[in-house]
Amino acid sequence: MRNTAKITTAVLAAGALTLGLTACGSDKETDSGSGKDGPLIVAASPVPHAEILTYVKDNLAKDAGLDLQVKEFTDYVLPNTATEDGSVGANYFQNQPYLDDFNKKNGTHIVPVVTVHLEPLGLYSSKIKKADELKNGATVAVPNDTVNEARALKLLDANGIITLKDGAGNDATPKDIAKNPKNLTFKELEAAQTPRSLEDVDAAVINGNYAIESDLKPADDALVLESADDNPYGNFLAVKKGNEDDPRVKKLAKLLTSPEVKKFIEDKYAGSVVASF
Repeated sequence: MRNTAKITTAVLAAGALTLGLTACGSDKETDSGSGKDGPLIVAASPVPHAEILTYVKDNLAKDAGLDLQVKEFTDYVLPNTATEDGSVGANYFQNQPYLDDFNKKNGTHIVPVVTVHLEPLGLYSSKIKKADELKNGATVAVPNDTVNEARALKLLDANGIITLKDGAGNDATPKDIAKNPKNLTFKELEAAQTPRSLEDVDAAVINGNYAIESDLKPADDALVLESADDNPYGNFLAVKKGNEDDPRVKKLAKLLTSPEVKKFIEDKYAGSVVASF
């Protein structure tokens, strides 16, 4: 129940966005990229997803015969609703646990195409330099969407800051904490708000893309950081079910997993974003 109001608001906003996109052109299919002969419009978070797509657009797409357009979104709801209703042809911003939860809760039919990269989740603070400096009763901000909150708690568990109950899964909440030796208080916020909370809390668990957007360097600034080994949270290109074989989508999938993109990710993000191919 904790996200019902926010999701409802986002869905209403998605409806308004859809109307706006429809109004921008007389042919929705051509405008959205749903028609196989039109441009492929991809919804993406600004960093690093849109940056990676823009690199592909500027350096690789033309030679591959792909007309690629990138549309930025700053939340985790609208890219999926826009993909579902055909306002965009694909999206690139999410991981499998998040998508599974989103499809289940919203009745959408989004499917992954190819995994491109991992953005390690990290614990950050403007008040302490090491995780073991967290004081008794400290406040820690965590994302409030189901999957990312569980992911944040798993990060803290993996680093001995808390202990989760046996069997705590991808819907874990603070109620699933078995041991909390420092009596931490958890402040649940929209994922995009967690970097802005750093001055108001003792520490915050922040998604990699939002950390980078806020000029944090996960590889350098995180007190603790997710391991990339066997990590299920890789970010992928996704489409509405039935569009997996769209030739434009196949071209983009190939480009996103090319040696050129891997080098771009390594050079630009220096370990703060890790290629998954």
